[in-house]
Amino acid sequence: MALDNFFILDLTISMRKIISSDQGPLEIKPQDKSVWICMCGLTRNQPYCDGSHKMTRDEAAGKTYLYDEDGHRQEID
Repeated sequence: MALDNFFILDLTISMRKIISSDQGPLEIKPQDKSVWICMCGLTRNQPYCDGSHKMTRDEAAGKTYLYDEDGHRQEID
């Protein structure tokens, strides 16, 4: 069996389950201007913060959520 018949790679779908308690970025001050590193895992500009953590502001503590690539949230077990 050839490997190209065994593995399928679809780069058009991007979904991830991220377990994180952080709801904001980490600030790094290496120079004159701060650099903000994503800590929520939702940014589209890894490793830098793009403000996506704002979607997490109303998350309940102790719950687990799944975000799709459009930012829609679903609570999961």
